[in-house]
Amino acid sequence: MQVRTFAADEVPAALARQAEALAEREWPGGGAHDPALRPVAMLLVSAEREVVAALDVLSKELVHRGRACRASGLSAVVTDPARRGRGHGRHLVAAAREFIARSGADIGLFTCDRPLRAFYESAGWEALEGTVLIGGTPGDPLPGDAPGFDKVTMAGFFSAQVKRDAASFRNARIALHPGVIDRLW
Repeated sequence: MQVRTFAADEVPAALARQAEALAEREWPGGGAHDPALRPVAMLLVSAEREVVAALDVLSKELVHRGRACRASGLSAVVTDPARRGRGHGRHLVAAAREFIARSGADIGLFTCDRPLRAFYESAGWEALEGTVLIGGTPGDPLPGDAPGFDKVTMAGFFSAQVKRDAASFRNARIALHPGVIDRLW
């Protein structure tokens, strides 16, 4: 198995079709990400050139408590249902965490369904209980604790500045505001 990383618009066609089919199975009609979030596709590819797992890394600047920081997060994480339970997704999610850490991001932030918390923790991410990401836009916000959501915020602290300020991200409401396409990554 090999982790392959591409700018979202540069994924080879055969791999893109497979990754899109996996995503469509989980989130019908999900579509492409907002190009302003600089999407990066990460694929776990078998020796037979089959996409076993896929995810996207989205990035933007955010301001938290008066300080700007570069944030990246995971979106559309999926493993081929026939290959689940073998550590493929965990391998890819851990590789994505390393990719984000090396990319110059100050912080990795994303939400996941509460039952997936242990999965992401096993790949090196930290759960921020009590922290809520606010998606959408400032004029049309979508908080991760909106009715019907059971999300937990996951994080990785990478830069020295954010490591010093890590406590400010705990039990906080963080205005991520990724926009109208990727309302909450």
